[in-house]
Amino acid sequence: MLPFSLGLPCSVDDFQRLAETLLDRPLYEYLASGSGDEATLRDNRAAFGRYALRPRALRPVEGLSTARTLFGAELNLPVFASPAGVHALVDGAGERATARACGRAGALFGLSQHATVSIEDVAAAAPKAHRWYQAYLLKDRAATRDLVRRAVAAGSRGIFLTVDSVRFGFREADARNGFCALPPPLTLANYLATPPGESAAAWETREHRAWDQNSEALFDTAASWDAVAWLREELDDLDRSIPLVVKGVMTGEDAALAVAHGADGVFVSTHGGRQLDETLGSLDVLPEVVAAVPSGTPVLLDSGVRRGTDVVKALALGATAVGVGKPLFFSLAVGGERGVDKLFDILEEELRVAMALTGCASLDDITADVVCARP
Repeated sequence: MLPFSLGLPCSVDDFQRLAETLLDRPLYEYLASGSGDEATLRDNRAAFGRYALRPRALRPVEGLSTARTLFGAELNLPVFASPAGVHALVDGAGERATARACGRAGALFGLSQHATVSIEDVAAAAPKAHRWYQAYLLKDRAATRDLVRRAVAAGSRGIFLTVDSVRFGFREADARNGFCALPPPLTLANYLATPPGESAAAWETREHRAWDQNSEALFDTAASWDAVAWLREELDDLDRSIPLVVKGVMTGEDAALAVAHGADGVFVSTHGGRQLDETLGSLDVLPEVVAAVPSGTPVLLDSGVRRGTDVVKALALGATAVGVGKPLFFSLAVGGERGVDKLFDILEEELRVAMALTGCASLDDITADVVCARP
C-alpha cells in the first residue's frame, strides 16, 4: 500500500499502474486479465472510444447534481461497486473496506456471493451503505434460497442474479501462473456459513481447489429462465419491494426474457471480459438491450468503465447506472479503504466536469443527443 502524495493517483488508470508495481505478478494478472485471447476485455474499453461527446455552451448548470434514484433509493452517484469476489486478496479488510467507502460516497455496493467476508459481517461493518447481494444459481437450490434470505435479513436492498457463469471462462494467465484465487487462509465466507448441503460439500473451500474445477459441481447447469421466476417468488415471500436484477445480459433476446420472467431490471455485463471471449463490449450492446425492455426498466452496465466521460456515454445510450469492478481491486491494493474513497472522488469529479461541459445540470439531462458515433 502506498501513501497518497502530491494528489496522486489522479485517474483510474493511475491506480492500475500503481497496483501493477505493488502486487505479485500472478495476483496482478488474475485481477487485470480476461479470458481467452482477451478480445472482449479489449473491446470493453474500445467500445467507449467509438463514441464522442457533444459539448454544449451557455446551458445553465448551476447546482449541478449527480444524484440518481434507483428503485426508489436516493444515491449520490450513478456509479456503483459491481459485485466482485475475494477483495481480501489485496486488502485485509476485504469487502468491509469497499462497503464502507461506498457508504461514504453514497454509491451502491454489490456484495459478491464469492466474498471473503460474510454477508452479516459486511452488514455490521457498513450499516449505512446501500448494499445489494449478488447470487448465483447453485445446484442445491435450497442453498441459493438460504443465501438470499440471509442477505435480505442482513439489510440488502436488492438482489443481482448472475446468469453468465454456468462455467468460469478460461483465463490463460491464471493457468500459466498456476494461480489459486483462494490461497489459504482465505475462504469464501458465505459458503462456510451456509447450512451443509450438496453445494457446500462440492465446493469445499477449505481444500482451496481451482475454481474452474469446482464450478461444474457448484452451479446449476440445468437452470432455465424459470429460475428467475422462482427467485422472484422467493423474494415476494420475503419482501415484494426488493428488486431483482439479472446480471450478465448481453442480447436483446435475453433482456426481454429476463423481464418476462419477473426481473425488475437487467444488468449488461461481460463479467469484466472474464467469461465468454470474442463478444462485443458491454457498451456496444447497450442500445439493443435498452430497446428490448419496457420503457423505464432500469438497465445497469459494467465492464470497461474507467472515466467520468464513460459514465456520461453509458447514460446517454440508456444506462441507468454504471458499475466498476477491476478498479475496486486496484484502488484497494494502492490505498486500502482510502484508495476506494479516492476512486469514487475521481469518478465523481470527472463526471461533474463532463456534465458541465455538455450542458447537463442533472443526470436526466444526459440524453442521446449528448453523444455521437466517431467518424
